[in-house]
Amino acid sequence: MKKESYQNLTRGIIQENPALVMLLGMCPTLGVTTTALNGLGMGLATLLVLILSNSAVSIVKNFIPSTIRIPCYITIIATFVTVVELLMTAYLPNLHAALGIYIPLIVVNCIILGRAEAFAAHNNLFQSLLDALGMGLGFTLALVLLGLIREMLGAGSAFGYHFIGENGYPILMFIMPPGAFLALAGLIILFNKLRRL
Repeated sequence: MKKESYQNLTRGIIQENPALVMLLGMCPTLGVTTTALNGLGMGLATLLVLILSNSAVSIVKNFIPSTIRIPCYITIIATFVTVVELLMTAYLPNLHAALGIYIPLIVVNCIILGRAEAFAAHNNLFQSLLDALGMGLGFTLALVLLGLIREMLGAGSAFGYHFIGENGYPILMFIMPPGAFLALAGLIILFNKLRRL
């Protein structure tokens, strides 16, 4: 793999992680990560929309006048979000119910529109796919880690499997909004220290 392709793939996972470095997509990051499974579901839904929308924008970029490019990108993204939401409704109804309003809000997620505008609109299909994959994996990683921390500390479980007995005392604050902010702050500090190694 060429150096440019490798950088486009890994940039979103570590150096420019959307949630932990660029602090994009904070609404779903804080809202859905009460469990690791919810974080995984939201991350994968965002990853799929990101891959599809980056690919579509990269293909049609030369046919869209610059004056209407943003509305066109939003229409493309909204189409793929609708497809993902309908698939989740049909095949993953419990996850769809848990994620609720955050799935349609993928349309206005800064990560997706930002990557369409900043990268896919200026690069070829292959590089746009790599960028989408890297950014999506980075976002998914952040959501799963945050959800796992919150679930372990707040409910005494991991991916739904309880490891604290009936007499255990989880820290309930971590499955509530203040716990999301505390866990996110800790993750950001840890992640930034790791980036400097």
